[in-house]
Amino acid sequence: MTEQNNSGAGDNATHPDGAPNQPSPAPSLLPGLAAIALYLLLLAATIAIGVVAGHHYPPLFLIFSVLLVAASGGLLMRFRWAWALALSAVVLLTGYNLWLFSIQHAGAALVQGLLNLVFFLYLVRTEVREGLR
Repeated sequence: MTEQNNSGAGDNATHPDGAPNQPSPAPSLLPGLAAIALYLLLLAATIAIGVVAGHHYPPLFLIFSVLLVAASGGLLMRFRWAWALALSAVVLLTGYNLWLFSIQHAGAALVQGLLNLVFFLYLVRTEVREGLR
């Protein structure tokens, strides 16, 4: 008996260990995306409370709150537009918080700026971008 070579890219292809190729399952939600979505929701709530209850921010800031909620929900559903919105939010917040630290020397601004930088670096990973639709 002769052995057939299944090195083609057809349905009969096998792994080197002899197991047949199985279609890869749909990628599940990455835990980092859920954490970033929760962070964006927290920021949206902070802004909304600051506008409504504390009058710390002008009412125009409610637009940012709505955009952050939309980015959070869309990121959980892995939409590409939500990824872009979340990415722009963390980049702008990184720059703002690091600038705030350079002016006021507030440690909280440095911590939040570095946290946003970590979120940015997570969002630009290829595994995250490949899972978007």
